[in-house]
Amino acid sequence: MARTAHESAALRRRSAIELAVVVGAAAATWALASVLELHESLVAFFARHESWQADELAIALGVLALGLAVHALRRRRDAEQALASEQRALADAARLAARNTELARGLIALQEDERAAIARELHDEMGQACTALRMDTALLKRAVALGDAEAARTAASRADQQAQSLLRGVRGLLQRLRPAHLEMLGLAAALEELCAGWQARSGVACSFHGAAEAAGGLGAEAELVVYRVAQEALTNVMRHARAGRVQVLLAREGESLALLVEDDGIGLPPEGERRGLGLLGAAERAAALGGTLALQRAGDTGTRVLLTLPLAPQRHHRTLETTT
Repeated sequence: MARTAHESAALRRRSAIELAVVVGAAAATWALASVLELHESLVAFFARHESWQADELAIALGVLALGLAVHALRRRRDAEQALASEQRALADAARLAARNTELARGLIALQEDERAAIARELHDEMGQACTALRMDTALLKRAVALGDAEAARTAASRADQQAQSLLRGVRGLLQRLRPAHLEMLGLAAALEELCAGWQARSGVACSFHGAAEAAGGLGAEAELVVYRVAQEALTNVMRHARAGRVQVLLAREGESLALLVEDDGIGLPPEGERRGLGLLGAAERAAALGGTLALQRAGDTGTRVLLTLPLAPQRHHRTLETTT
């Protein structure tokens, strides 16, 4: 882009020099013609060749020169407009490249954070459950060897409880990685279960409103985008919002599906401090389906995340809209 600006400045300098040369040549021609009385000589010459209409040739040549000058000015203007358009395109490409680089870094960081969270969950919850299960099975084997039926029943009961807890943890982890309920129950039921599970973990009231018919004709890929946006929005509420209530709404608006996640927390951070890499990635996925993702302020406090997707997805680009 800097090189293009340099070339544009060089082009303007060359144009100014050429114009100065033309003006200087015209002035020199006038001076020379005045000294040599060129006009009088030409008049006498053309008078001797009147039969050839040579005296009209000067008018034709003047019109030709004027036409060529106008043509050159128009071509110069077109060239300047093309150059300006190219500069704008290069600037847009640079901004898009920077945005894509930032998005790629953010998604990589988000992926690493998710892996670290999964590793902590495996170590803290499932690792402890496996250790407790091994202890109970060891006690069970010891009780059986000693013939202590009561101790064996107690150890077996505890081992069964630990196994059920471990199974619930595995199911929860699988649900985070791939929402199986989305395929089995449909979008509305999966969102309702997501809200219920989030409320149980966070202790914050979360209500869901929406009918299964609202998502009719949306498509599996778009349903996954809606689910991930709701999941990411609820995660952000738990981490940052300090909210006392969250509302999730799924509704059909004409030929579009709208998902609204609204909380009554502390609201949006200042513009320069916003991160939202998870929602930014979701916005890119929504844009690929012809939709939009808006992050807005809800009243005096609180945050509203609004996702809109067409029920018949169109593949064109939309940008992330952030309003206050």
